[in-house]
Amino acid sequence: MSSIVLYFFGELKDFFATDNLEQGISYSLERKASVKDVIESLGPPHTEIGSIEASGRQVDFGYIVRPGDEIRAHPFALPIDVHTPSMLRPEPLEDLRFVVDVNVGRLAMLLRLLGLDTAYQWTWRDADIAEVAARERRIVLTKDKGLLKRSKVTWGRRLRAEDPDEQLLETARVFSLTPPFNLMSRCLRCNTPLKPVDKQDILHRLEPKTKKYFHSFSICPDCQRIYWSGSHFQQMQARLERLGLLSGAQD
Repeated sequence: MSSIVLYFFGELKDFFATDNLEQGISYSLERKASVKDVIESLGPPHTEIGSIEASGRQVDFGYIVRPGDEIRAHPFALPIDVHTPSMLRPEPLEDLRFVVDVNVGRLAMLLRLLGLDTAYQWTWRDADIAEVAARERRIVLTKDKGLLKRSKVTWGRRLRAEDPDEQLLETARVFSLTPPFNLMSRCLRCNTPLKPVDKQDILHRLEPKTKKYFHSFSICPDCQRIYWSGSHFQQMQARLERLGLLSGAQD
C-alpha cells in the first residue's frame, strides 16, 4: 500500500499527544484524498494551517495527495494577517468580526466591551455557528476543533487558554488587537451598536442616584438596555487595565 509522510510544525504540535514529530507521521493512502482531509484526520483543523508544502511546492487545501509525497504543514505566523490573500485563503477579510461558541461564551462579553463585533447565542449549534461564520465572514473562536473542521469555516482559532481573561489576551495576541478600543460602543447582551439617548427620554427608567449623578447615556436599539459610565463600567475598565488592554482606549 502506498503512503505519504506528514510533518507538522510550531503550534500545530498542540494537536498531538506526543512532541516526537521530527520523524514525521506515515499515512497510508487507501483512497483519493485532499491534503485538507488527510491533515484533519490526524488532528489539526484547517483553520490552524497557515501554509502547506507538498514535496517542496506550495499547495492549497484541494491538492490531491500522491504516493511518496512529503507534506509539511505550517501554522500561521503570529499575529495572523487576515487582510492579505494567500494560497489557502485567496479571499481575505475586510474587517475583524468574530463569532464565539458556548464553550468560550464568556469571551463574547469581553470582546463586545472592547467594541469588537462579536456574534454569540448560547443556543447556536455547531452548524449554526458555521453558517454565521460563512455568511457574515466572521472568525470562529472556540475550544472545539470539530467545529473548526467544518467546511464552511474559513477563519478560526482553537483557543488554548481556559480563563476568559486569558482567552481575551490570546485573541488579542493572535489577531493583533491593540488599543485604542471603542469601549462600550456595543450592547454587551446582543452586540448591537449603541446609540446616544437623551436623559429626559429615559428618566423614568433610572434609579434616583443614577438620575442625580450621571448625565450621558447610551441605549441599545434592539433590547433597549441602557448604558452609562457607572461603577460597573469602571470595574470593567479596571479589569482591562490589569490585562494591559486599556492604554489609549476611548471611554
